[in-house]
Amino acid sequence: MATYVMLTTLTDEGRKTIKDNPKRIKEVNKEVEAMGVKVIAQYALLGPYDFVNILEAKDSKTISKVAIELGARGTLQTLTMAALTLDEFIGSL
Repeated sequence: MATYVMLTTLTDEGRKTIKDNPKRIKEVNKEVEAMGVKVIAQYALLGPYDFVNILEAKDSKTISKVAIELGARGTLQTLTMAALTLDEFIGSL
């Protein structure tokens, strides 16, 4: 499994959705897991991004599908990056 960091920003519609139904965040996590991606950790942020998500997926195709599916809803935008542990990074050098 590969690790990914997904930064998300809510749209106006997304902010309204979670204000009206905060539990929607965890519902979306279940939907993401049903698409084959494991949510390892998730944090709400202050600043230019609203959430940071640490995810595990089989490959980049799988995580790309999740990013497109979520973005197509119009409630958020994503920035997704592949991540390596320090040991993986050092081992690749």
